[in-house]
Amino acid sequence: MKHHRFFQENLLAWYHPEDRPLPWKGIQNPYHIWLSEIILQQTRVEQGLAYYLRFVETYPSIQDLAAAPDDEVMKLWEGLGYYSRARNLLAAARYVAHELGGVFPTSYEGIRLLKGVGPYTAAAIASFAYNLPHAVVDGNVFRVLARFFGISTPQDTTEGKKQFTELAETLLDATQAGRYNQAIMDFGATVCLPRNPQCKTCPLQSGCVALKEQRIGELPVKSKKIVKTERFFHYLVFNFEGQVLIQKREEKDIWQELYQFPLLENESLEQSWELLQAALLENNGLTLPSHTLRSGSKVFQQLLTHQVVNARFWEIDLEDLPASIPANWLWIKRGALNKYAFPKVIDRYLGDRALLLL
Repeated sequence: MKHHRFFQENLLAWYHPEDRPLPWKGIQNPYHIWLSEIILQQTRVEQGLAYYLRFVETYPSIQDLAAAPDDEVMKLWEGLGYYSRARNLLAAARYVAHELGGVFPTSYEGIRLLKGVGPYTAAAIASFAYNLPHAVVDGNVFRVLARFFGISTPQDTTEGKKQFTELAETLLDATQAGRYNQAIMDFGATVCLPRNPQCKTCPLQSGCVALKEQRIGELPVKSKKIVKTERFFHYLVFNFEGQVLIQKREEKDIWQELYQFPLLENESLEQSWELLQAALLENNGLTLPSHTLRSGSKVFQQLLTHQVVNARFWEIDLEDLPASIPANWLWIKRGALNKYAFPKVIDRYLGDRALLLL
């Protein structure tokens, strides 16, 4: 336990909140803390900060967020990725507004009932907003604990998660849970970095097992290697008298509830326009009227956690409207494209073609 006390005492002595000022630190507003935690899931602080400030300004209360149209929230979220977070954000806000009378839950168990909130996020909100004694365990914490205590158990296994969680709970200073949790998170973000950790100036260096045994680069251990699936998207940009066709992604897949141009997914990007027209007839029942094919674009790519999306955009000028279009396709003015939330790969295309499409 001496090792444990050394860790806890030196970590808290090191922590000075003013060294890393952020607008959600040191506040007790559970709505704002929850917003920051959801935005920072799988997002760097440097990127998430501007989104947090926009959300707080646009939706000052959880009731404001609950009343917002889905498309408006998705547009504000655009560029952050992992869009299920935005869908969960709305669902949780509406649950609080409609089922809980607008009062944010005040217990760890109550916070866990919010959609999109797991053990880490609930612990963070409970400790920061209410100083409840629940330890956070995220990537930063895994890394700090694995190195300091020399833990080789893979962090992405059931055994590893249990071991790290139990250790984190024993290290927590229950009298100042919020301060302790913020300290270990900041420590992992600024000192015990994934690459090039600041070991020479680390206040915990004399007790660090990984430093003593020269295992810093080995820890923490992950057992699973991510295998990425490669996908090939052909987007069809139909233009007619200043309008363009878009559709909403409604199936359970990547980018659910974002918009896109009509899509044909294929086994490669090397497809002729004739084959794509045949696929359009087979998949969507659409026969094109007279038209002019401008060109197939260069390849645009977007890297996701488990997928690589390769996309080509086909620009087609229609001379007449098709006899009918699928129910979920929508004609909009080209100038209104910026009002809809698109995947990043489409935003890149729009930026590249701005002069032609606006």
